[in-house]
Amino acid sequence: MAGRECTHIETAIRRMEIPLGSRRCEECVRAGGTWVALRMCTMCGHIGCCDSSPGRHAYAHYLSSGHPIVKTAEIGEDWLWCYRDEVAFSLKQVD
Repeated sequence: MAGRECTHIETAIRRMEIPLGSRRCEECVRAGGTWVALRMCTMCGHIGCCDSSPGRHAYAHYLSSGHPIVKTAEIGEDWLWCYRDEVAFSLKQVD
C-alpha cells in the first residue's frame, strides 16, 4: 500500500480514546456471537468486530453510517484503517 493516502484523515477523526469497559462488540453480544478483534469508529466511537470476525460489525457500521476510519481497539496496537480509501496508517501519522 505504499504511496496510498487517506483523504479523510483531517475530517474523520474526532474520537481516539476507547472508553473503559467498552471493549466488546455489542452486536455480537446481542447475537450470542464471538469476535476476533475490535475496531472503534473515530467519528462516533462505535465499537465493532473486525473483518476477520464472522459479524464484521465495524465494516457494517461504515456501510450504514459512512464513517470511514476505524482505530484498532486492541491493547498494544496503534493503527487506523480507512475503509473508503482502503489504507492503513499509524497513529503517529495523525499526531
